[in-house]
Amino acid sequence: MNRNFIYVMVGLVLGIAIGIACFYSFPDKKTAATIADYMSLVSTIFLKLIKMIIGPLVLSTLIVGIGHMGDAATLGRVGAKTMGWFISASIVSLLLGLVMANLIQPGHGIVIADQSGNTANIATASFSFKNFIEHLVPTSIFKAMAEGEILQIVVFSLFAGVAIMALGERGKPLVHLADDVAHMMLTITGYVMTLAPLAVCAAVASVITTSGPSVLLNFVKFLGGFYLTLLILWGFLIAIGYFLLGARMGNLIRRMREPFLLAFSTASSEAAYPKILDQLERFGVPKRIASFVLPLGYSFNLDGTMAYTTFATLFVAQAYGMELSLGTQLAIAGTLMLTSKGVAGVPKASLVVILATLHQFNIPDAGLYLIIGIDQFLDMGRSATNVIGNSLAASAVAKFEGGLGPEKDDINAPEVAPAAAPA
Repeated sequence: MNRNFIYVMVGLVLGIAIGIACFYSFPDKKTAATIADYMSLVSTIFLKLIKMIIGPLVLSTLIVGIGHMGDAATLGRVGAKTMGWFISASIVSLLLGLVMANLIQPGHGIVIADQSGNTANIATASFSFKNFIEHLVPTSIFKAMAEGEILQIVVFSLFAGVAIMALGERGKPLVHLADDVAHMMLTITGYVMTLAPLAVCAAVASVITTSGPSVLLNFVKFLGGFYLTLLILWGFLIAIGYFLLGARMGNLIRRMREPFLLAFSTASSEAAYPKILDQLERFGVPKRIASFVLPLGYSFNLDGTMAYTTFATLFVAQAYGMELSLGTQLAIAGTLMLTSKGVAGVPKASLVVILATLHQFNIPDAGLYLIIGIDQFLDMGRSATNVIGNSLAASAVAKFEGGLGPEKDDINAPEVAPAAAPA
C-alpha cells in the first residue's frame, strides 16, 4: 500500500480521536472554538502553500499542453472531433455532479464555527454573468498571478499557448521552458503534500471539536454519494460505448480491467497510461489516433474529476448553509470547465481546482479542509473513471474516422511488453 496513503489514514484516525476527546472534554462552545482555532493553524499553513503554487502551476501546464498539440493541420479534423467529444463528456460529468449533489445534499447538517450568514448573502448577491465575463480578461498576468486569479491565468495561458504553437520551431524553447517550470512546480507540490497527514489531522480534529462526532456521518454520506455518482457515470459511458462500438465495447471493458485496477489502487490514472495505450492499439485503434487522443484526454477529458469538482464544491457550499441559485451553480460548472484543464498529472489537482473555484465565488475556502481527509478514497474512484472515459474517447474518435480496425490479439493470450508512453 502507498506509504503516503497510510500516513494520511493515520492522520485521519488521530484527528478523529483528538476531535472526539476535545469535544467531550470542553463542552463550552467558546472554549472548544478557541481550541479548534489553534488546531487549524497547521491546516491553514497547508492551504496557503497550495495557494502559492496555483498560478505558476496552471500557467506552465496549460502552455505545455497546447504547445504539444502540433500545428493547425494536425489539429484539423481529428482535433475537432476529439475536442467535441471531450467537451460533451465534461459537460455531462459536471452536470451529473451538480444534479447528484442537489439530490443527496451531502453537506447539510455540518455546523461550521465562526461563520455568519453574511458570507452566503454576499456571494450570491454580488455574482452576475456580466461581472463574471469581465473578470475573465486580465489587465496584467503578473497581477493575476500575484492575486491567484485562476481564470485570468487560464485566459492568458490560452493566448500564450496558441502563439507559441504558431511560432513553430522558434516556439519550442518556450515550450521546453514551460515544461521545466511545470516539473519544478510538481516537485514543489510534492513537498507541500508531505504536510498532508498533519493538515488532515488538524482539520478533522478542528471540525469534530466544534461539531461533534456526528459530523462523520456527513463524510460517509459524501463518500457514498460520490461513488453512486460515479456508478451512474460509468453506466452512462458504457451505454454510449455499446451504442457506438456494439459488442466490441465488451472487449474494450475487458481490456481496460487491469488499467482500471491499477489507476484505482494507485489513485493515479497516469500510472495506467502505458497500459491503456498498449491495449488501445491491440483493440484496433490506430497508433496515430491513440497517441493523439490519449495525451489530450489526460488534460481535457477527466470525467471522474469533472463530476467530483461540482459535487465537492456544492458540498462545501451546503456545509456553510449557502443556497446557490441555479444560475450560480451553472456558472460554477462553467468555471470548473475552464479551470480543470491543463493540470493533468498534478498531485491533488482536483483540490487545487476546487480551491480556486471556491475563492472565485466567495465560498469559504476553509471548507476544503472538510474533504482533505477522505480525498484519497475519492481520488481512487476519479482516477479509475478517467481510464474508462479516455479509452472510450480514443475508440470513439477512431470509429468516427473510420479507422477502428480489427483486434490484433486474443484478450486472454499472453502479452508482449507494453508500448512505451510517448515523450
